[in-house]
Parts: sequence; C-alpha cells; structure tokens
Amino acid sequence: MTQNTIIQNAYVITGSSSGIGAALSRRLAGPGTGIIVHARHNRDGAEAVAEQIREKGGAAQVVMGDLAEEHNAARVVETAVSEFGRIDGLVANAGIPVLKNLEEGSRADLDYAFGTNLFSFFELCQAARPHLTKAPEPRIVAVGSFTAYLFRNDMPSFPLSSASKGALDTMVRSLSLELATDKITVNCVSPGYVEKDEGTGDSVAVARRAEIAGKIPLGRFGKPDEIASTIAYLLSPQARYITGQTIHVNGGLV
Repeated sequence: MTQNTIIQNAYVITGSSSGIGAALSRRLAGPGTGIIVHARHNRDGAEAVAEQIREKGGAAQVVMGDLAEEHNAARVVETAVSEFGRIDGLVANAGIPVLKNLEEGSRADLDYAFGTNLFSFFELCQAARPHLTKAPEPRIVAVGSFTAYLFRNDMPSFPLSSASKGALDTMVRSLSLELATDKITVNCVSPGYVEKDEGTGDSVAVARRAEIAGKIPLGRFGKPDEIASTIAYLLSPQARYITGQTIHVNGGLV
C-alpha cells in the first residue's frame, strides 16, 4: 500500500496515458486521492501523467497491459487494492477503433474490438465489485462512442468497433440494475469526435478534419477535458441519483 499517504478516494482509470483518460486523471488529482494510470503500450505517457498527479499532491501507480488479453483487467483492479487499499471509482476508458470495413475486416479484428471495448469492461466490473461495495459513494463509468449511434453515409463508419461500443452501452444499463443493490451507480459517457494529444494515433485523417468539423453543430472537435469533466461529475457525490444512463458529449452531432 502507498506509504505515508491517507487515501480517501481511489480511482482506476484505464487508457489514461493520453487524451480523455489523462485529462480525467489530472482533474481528479489532489491530496488524498490515489489513481491507477493504465496504458497498453504508452509507458512514457503513463509515467508523465502519474508524475502530474503526484505534483498535485495525489498518489499514482502505473499499470501496463493489453486489456483484450484475459486477466489483465483484473490485474489492474488488484493493483489498485494493493496500492491504495480501496476503490471508489472505476472508469473504463481504454478502447480502440477498428478502422476496417466489412470487406477488410476479419473475425480476429472483431474479437479484438470486443475484447478491448466490452469483455475487459465486464472483467473490470467483476473484479472491482467486492471492493466498490465498501466505498461510501461507489461509481462505475464506461466511455462509449458516438459510432454506436451515428449512421450517416457522409461520415466515417467503423462497423466492427461500433458494434462493440453499442454492446458496451447495453451492458452498462444491465449492470446498473444488478449493481443498484450495492448502491453502485453505472453510467456511460459517449464522446463525439475528440482532439487527440500530439503524437498519438487518430482515427480521422488530417485532410478530413475540417470537413467533419463542419458537420458538427458546434463546428469543432471536442477537447479531452470537456469529456473528462462529465465523467468527473458522474464520479462525484452530486451524481448519486444517476445510474443506467448514457450521456452524449458530442457538440450536437446527430
């Protein structure tokens, strides 16, 4: 367990080495808060976020691993309990877009999309539940995607990963019923197009960004912290009566 620090709130945030997860980690960081910073490959980014958390007086531990691989999600949770002695909030932010159409995609691609975006969420929740039941205000938030709701022939389509994100939304609603008996709220935040951190991958070609932004009612891509602020609200005591919901943060994209 983290030494010389009294942890009053502990969060597991997957996919937090950049983007939304990193923005959320920085927003939640502060004295008495412990955060698991998880990444699949980007250790440098994860370590940088962990240091930013510590600079704000919080505690941080980096955990690496591909959540599509069985047992890695449970290991992330176990590390949180070992380091901080508790879990108050679980944020399943790690996810991948599969940029292939029907002809290009394969069963392996579909398996990987569901493994990363859905199966890992189930494993995280299963591992975290007994620890969340001990928290005074237990929270689970999944990060979905507009691709599960937007079907237009003038916008990019991601049929493989959108199916997994749609299933994620369904699981959130189902688990919210089951976990309500433990007073655990379960919600989903569904971002629209979001700016990427410099040096990280982007599912949208630079040449198409202006074109796509022009089709968003607010006329621009969202910023990671704008999504993070909604997740942070759902983790807060003020959101204790919200469960089983999907909140769309997408600039009006329909």
